[in-house]
Amino acid sequence: MPRLTRRALIATAALPLAVPALGPALAQEGFPNRSIRIVVGFTPGGATDIAVRAFGPRMGEILGQAIVVENRPGAGGNIAMEAVARSPADGYTLLLGTIGTLVINPMVMRMPVDPLRDLLPVSIAVDLFNILVVPMDRPWRSVADLVAAAKAAPGTLSWGHSGIGASPHLSGLMLDRLAGIETIGVSYRGGAQVATDLLAGRIDYSFATAPSVMQYVETGRLRALAVPTAQRSRLLPHVPTVAEGGVPGFDVASWYAITAPRGTPDAIVNRLSDAMRQALGDAEVIATLNRNGLEPMATTPAQFATAWQAERVKWEPVIRSGNIRVE
Repeated sequence: MPRLTRRALIATAALPLAVPALGPALAQEGFPNRSIRIVVGFTPGGATDIAVRAFGPRMGEILGQAIVVENRPGAGGNIAMEAVARSPADGYTLLLGTIGTLVINPMVMRMPVDPLRDLLPVSIAVDLFNILVVPMDRPWRSVADLVAAAKAAPGTLSWGHSGIGASPHLSGLMLDRLAGIETIGVSYRGGAQVATDLLAGRIDYSFATAPSVMQYVETGRLRALAVPTAQRSRLLPHVPTVAEGGVPGFDVASWYAITAPRGTPDAIVNRLSDAMRQALGDAEVIATLNRNGLEPMATTPAQFATAWQAERVKWEPVIRSGNIRVE
């Protein structure tokens, strides 16, 4: 299948996935008249939390109501997703979801809710990249060094990730497969905890989310070896890709996005999406996101639906061929 960039995906026409159409103006009359809650399925201080706290206040100003962030970590974001899916479909409870939560988890776990069935796309929020980092006391200076160490001692090097199906987890699995190494993956409840154990030297490496480790890379407390995307990040142009480091074909990218419970009125979904677009276009919000390795990626609900479906098409054969299941 030809490789499609995320930017190209959201520019194409939406694939068949239930998407709200513009509703009558009366449907959104009076909305919002109280605070809006955005539920995050990971711990405070991680990439998802940093993202929503960057654009949330400006979004609240645009809507005229406060945006309240609620962290409900656990099960790779599933606890938060179920809470939102079972909430009233009135636009006052939203989910900040990841590709792991919205795409991967339903393919590898038994879940009480189905995001495609029980949630509606509102807008992608941010595009992000991960960074392959190691503690400063490790001797590795490149991907080739790390791979050589793993091959010399199979099953001994450990790496952390923020949950099954999240992009750091997928990146770690892909490195094992493409580089032909055997390692130990360690699951955490959020990116901040991964960073803590990296700094303490309790794990050997991680494809950590940029917001969780960017400050430590810049201050020399962690060493950046590579980024897992097909191209170098414009925010860290001096850091090579994993493919450049000797593992061709390596490309794992990610985004975070806002969804609402299915049944939320069309006009409310579009009102929320428009407020996100305005917030993510704010210069101060953009600067805050960029400092943390994030880039704004506002979309319409239909564009988000296209990207959502395309990620499922991309990862379904990988999950099936790898026989990846979480009981």
